[in-house]
Amino acid sequence: MLHEGLTTGQAAKYISRHPKTLQAMDRAGVLPARRTASGRRYWLQPDLDRYLGRTAAKRPRRTVCYCRVSSQAQRPDLKNQRRIVEEFAIAKGIANLEFIEEIGGGLNFKRPKFTALVDSVVADEVAMLVVAHKDRLARFGFELLQHLCKKHGCELLVLNTEKVSPEQEMVQDLMAITQCFSSRLYGLRNYRRALKEALK
Repeated sequence: MLHEGLTTGQAAKYISRHPKTLQAMDRAGVLPARRTASGRRYWLQPDLDRYLGRTAAKRPRRTVCYCRVSSQAQRPDLKNQRRIVEEFAIAKGIANLEFIEEIGGGLNFKRPKFTALVDSVVADEVAMLVVAHKDRLARFGFELLQHLCKKHGCELLVLNTEKVSPEQEMVQDLMAITQCFSSRLYGLRNYRRALKEALK
């Protein structure tokens, strides 16, 4: 379970309500549930505490660096990203930096570690998020992630803020899209080949 949330039954018990009452509260928008990728309801404890008016002691908020490459062949670049961020952290006196490294395409918003990180930001558990370049988070939709961080009090630091021309940016986006669909096509061919072998 990536979100570390409470099921309907667990959340209902936590706030001393019947599960059906909690589901009704979700539908009415009184205590909205969060949803997994499959649509299953879950609740985060901070949301329940806010509903109950509790000000329980919170865990220290995390300082996280997210590093990503698109393929196994690019794995060595994870070390480069980490080195750049570590040097920055030392220079700025940033301590207790937690590194999250992941291999996956920037167009894929279902990356497990990425979605878990977003859940943590939404749960107000992350004080600072550091990336070497904005496309390490996502090829598209960075502004939305930036807004999400700001709304939840998470400082988003992008170390490489080099500006490129609109033409260069378009070329980079087209290359990313081409790479994504090429990988999917390659995977489809492998699937068809395996299916033919299985049917022989």
